[in-house]
Amino acid sequence: MEALGIDIGGSGIKGAPVDIAKGELTQDRLRIPTPVPATPKAVAAVVGQIAEHFSWKGPVGVTFPGVVTDGVTRSAANVDQSWIGEDARALFAKATGLPVTVLNDADAAGTAEMEVGAGRGKGGVVLMLTFGTGIGSALFVDGHLVPNTELGHLEIRGKDAEKRASDHAREEHDLSWNQWAGRVEEYLQHVEALFSPSLIIIGGGVSKKSEKFLPKVEVRTPLVPATLQNEAGIVGAAMAAAAA
Repeated sequence: MEALGIDIGGSGIKGAPVDIAKGELTQDRLRIPTPVPATPKAVAAVVGQIAEHFSWKGPVGVTFPGVVTDGVTRSAANVDQSWIGEDARALFAKATGLPVTVLNDADAAGTAEMEVGAGRGKGGVVLMLTFGTGIGSALFVDGHLVPNTELGHLEIRGKDAEKRASDHAREEHDLSWNQWAGRVEEYLQHVEALFSPSLIIIGGGVSKKSEKFLPKVEVRTPLVPATLQNEAGIVGAAMAAAAA
């Protein structure tokens, strides 16, 4: 079975059809810069554009960088504040003319990694963290998702963790990989103390460069890069759409 996965990020909106069984894109993904400001109307237009690009007629899964409950967006850290309280499922269904499932972006990425990636077959507490414009999180207990954890907003040194340790923060403050690894390590040690995970998976765009920083990070928990790297959100969104 195939479904269309669309991953809304702070800097880009990416989509592609996905073979659900294999967890693989079946066509080259399309990436469109996230509109500025990233209002519901502007983002919905891009979602519709991606569906039209693939001439898609089946189920669609869409991720959102914030809390999502029953298709309604409840927070908006890295997009326009007008998203709070928006019925995103209805909005995207109207934009595409198709049945749509909406979920938190990191939850989607984590779902994909647990199904076909670095977390496959792993029991206990597994934590997926995505480092990009912000820090997303997906928490699994014996393979079951605890949705909308949003651990990027834990406070470190008086600030949201993602303000210090996201990939965007690395670029914004012109941090070396060593400097940034130190901030990531501090954040991971904090999360480790809270949840005692058996595995931490590092995802987001920066996972493609994991060799530059992961060896410099010291934590007790096994730490691995995401197998699907920056495509995990697309794959997980499609999986959610297929399951629905």
